[in-house]
Amino acid sequence: MPPDQLRSQAARSAAEAALVRVVDAYGRRPEFVLIGGLVPELLCATSTFGHAGTTAVDVQVDLEIASGAVNAPRLEQALRDAGFAPDNEHVWRWTTDRGAHRAIIKFELLADLPTQPANATLSFNGCDRLGAANLRGTGFAARDIEVQQLTVVTGEEARRVDVNVTGLAGFLLAKTAAAYSRRERRDWYDIAFVLRHNDAGGPTPAADAVLARFAAELGPLQSMFNDLSANFADPAAQGPSAYASQLTLDHPEIPDDQARADAIVAVQTFVNRLLPASHQPT
Repeated sequence: MPPDQLRSQAARSAAEAALVRVVDAYGRRPEFVLIGGLVPELLCATSTFGHAGTTAVDVQVDLEIASGAVNAPRLEQALRDAGFAPDNEHVWRWTTDRGAHRAIIKFELLADLPTQPANATLSFNGCDRLGAANLRGTGFAARDIEVQQLTVVTGEEARRVDVNVTGLAGFLLAKTAAAYSRRERRDWYDIAFVLRHNDAGGPTPAADAVLARFAAELGPLQSMFNDLSANFADPAAQGPSAYASQLTLDHPEIPDDQARADAIVAVQTFVNRLLPASHQPT
């Protein structure tokens, strides 16, 4: 199957610029946490391999919700001021095509509230059209946060904002949960890419980061890790296929079989280091 054609560095630049506009319009650092496809390049900043990028800005809003009703209307207004408009079908998705690349950028709000059903749509009080999708697993991202400064240059003007970004452990658990539930190729690619190229030094330090932050919570996640391992069990599996098809598009000098083998080794190393902890009783 072909790689995701919407993933490119130009698309990523447009998505990051859109995020910066929203935060700038918000007026200070929002409580939401950046997760999803914009994060791998931040976690792999020193790698010589470029991540494919994304046209989506995914944010986890548990902390925004916990901060009270005043923040949601403020965020809704910031989205409008940044050129976004609500999606006709989903209150948790806003879109814009404003910017130099004229790409359609999706700003998607995700929550993980145990008091609400999984996959439910949450509507925010005091807002016209703003809400969140309640997706299990995204809460890991909101509990492993690093503050990063993002800069976008437009003409001669540089705009800088501080953003909450999920760390390595939060990203990997949230992405593994997403892959487990929705079976999308982009999730397999993102997981393998970050395990291979993260600034911590590869899959073993990545697993250690997860253990340091979430060791006490891994027991119920054993089936999720087993599923991740099964989807990277051999070169023909969908995980290595998704990783290799995108990586070789972006880096044609890398042989397909090497990319598949690298993905398998990275994921199996990661899972094998975590599984003993996930077998422990909770």
